[in-house]
Amino acid sequence: MTDVSAASESADEDAFGIDAFTLDDRLRLFHFAAAEKRHEYLWLLRAFDRGRANYQVLLHASDAAGVLERLAAEHPGAAAVGDVQPLLDALADWRVLDRSYDGTRAANLAEYRNRHYVYQFTQAGYRAYRAVEDVLGARLEDAQLSRLVFPDILADLHALADANSAGDAEEVYRKLGRLDSVLGEMAQRAARFYLMLGDLARTNDTRPEVFLAHKDALLGHMREFTAELGRYAPLLAEAVEKTAATGVDRMIEHAAEADERLFRSPAERLEDWRQRWQGIVHWFAEREHSEADRLQDATVTAIRSVLALLRRVTEARRGGVSRESQLRHLAQWFISCESDEDAHALFQAAFGLGAPRHIAVPYADPELIPGRTSWWEAEPVELARTLVQSGRSPGLHGPGRIERNEAQRERLRAEQLKQQAERRTAAASLAADGAHGRVLDEAETRVLLALMNVALAARVPASRSVCAASGSAHGVRLTLTPVEGSTTVHTVRGNLHLNGLRLEVTA
Repeated sequence: MTDVSAASESADEDAFGIDAFTLDDRLRLFHFAAAEKRHEYLWLLRAFDRGRANYQVLLHASDAAGVLERLAAEHPGAAAVGDVQPLLDALADWRVLDRSYDGTRAANLAEYRNRHYVYQFTQAGYRAYRAVEDVLGARLEDAQLSRLVFPDILADLHALADANSAGDAEEVYRKLGRLDSVLGEMAQRAARFYLMLGDLARTNDTRPEVFLAHKDALLGHMREFTAELGRYAPLLAEAVEKTAATGVDRMIEHAAEADERLFRSPAERLEDWRQRWQGIVHWFAEREHSEADRLQDATVTAIRSVLALLRRVTEARRGGVSRESQLRHLAQWFISCESDEDAHALFQAAFGLGAPRHIAVPYADPELIPGRTSWWEAEPVELARTLVQSGRSPGLHGPGRIERNEAQRERLRAEQLKQQAERRTAAASLAADGAHGRVLDEAETRVLLALMNVALAARVPASRSVCAASGSAHGVRLTLTPVEGSTTVHTVRGNLHLNGLRLEVTA
């Protein structure tokens, strides 16, 4: 039993499936989307996806070519793919496809030796392909908030509480898993919806008709969603409390017991389902700053933003002046210029992007503005009128007034006197009590090290038996005398060992 448990623990530590892919391997999965023949790679992978949908997982090169011909007949805009074998080899090298050989296809010994290769999606490769397809198939109108999901969530919470009370592990597993997937989808829908609103606000100047055509449906959709969320939020919070009252630990154990993931240990399953339940509580529990409240606030803010955008677009179209019309008029002016000099003068007057004369002008106090502060956030530099108008620096008219910070000088002087007094006190303590037989404090240690620095710097190299060194500062003298053996001075920073020397401090 010990060997079996040890083997299972070592198997859990090894990477399996998609976890065996390193970071570089996962990034290489998307090489086909940026390669020179990216359209051919995409249609070839679509052929494998078509075969996968028809339960034909393994495809030979000839099978893939046949599926590609059918796709080309169904989609006239499909890219023309010639020889598929180099493409299959590249996809196998990038580990998007898994390559193996099927000996049953060989009709003779020569074909068997040539290894009749067949290909199929790897787990990570299929995810990379689906990610690319999701990006290519994304549409603006796909982003929407789901208000019809709240009744289902409420019903699932009541069913989860009943199943947990009855001890039905499989029903607990199904309901808890469904709640987790529904909440994940709702969060993704909300994120896509608010990103769509941001894109719509940025493109209203170039395409205001798109916004005006959908404004009523957009406002109605958000108002219905926020009304449903406000109506169901207290009911969902009550249902979460009712479900938690039936026993959270027992519910998590039931879900982990029915979980059929083979390569997860029981402890990992318990932790996974506990985090999923905590996510549900974080969404709907009746407390401050729940995810439901944040979603409600975000929707109300989005309604205000859409109304402000509608007001801005309406006023621009009513007055006939918008950014588009202004740029069109400016472009017409450039076309009407008779010479390049006139066009340059118009450009200078319109955009003011001529030679920047103040690019090298520093702040009066360079330490006032940190060097990492962006130009957009920092205070503007004060410029002389002569520099802006004529490009000449202003002349000096006598010496400038010296700026003195008396308060800062007084503070620094007081700090300096305080430090000198502390050093004198520590030096006097060293001279009176000596440096041996006790532990020197921080101030005495600093003074001792400073005295040793002076003494060793002034020491004349000579024989150890006759050479002594001394240094004086702060009214005391330190003398280093040669002795047999070594001496030790104990300080708060540690022990100072002197080999063949002994120090004495006198007044």
